[in-house]
Amino acid sequence: MQNRQQILAMLTTILVEEFEIDAGAITPEANLYEELDLDSIDAVDLVIKLQQLTGKKIKPDDFKSVRTINDVVNAIEGLVKD
Repeated sequence: MQNRQQILAMLTTILVEEFEIDAGAITPEANLYEELDLDSIDAVDLVIKLQQLTGKKIKPDDFKSVRTINDVVNAIEGLVKD
């Protein structure tokens, strides 16, 4: 079972290593698209990475409403609880 801090740390690592985003820019309120400059292809890549790390299938619909880092943490937290 992963807690919110572990999920955030995992997400931060992915964003820094895979997408070359400055770790300082990754805050719970940061908007993935506007502030972190991800595009829809990046979002798909992010979902794939998160699936690999969590071992859970992530439905694209689960991520349609995701806009901020906090939204991603909430979505992953919901998945790993099941």
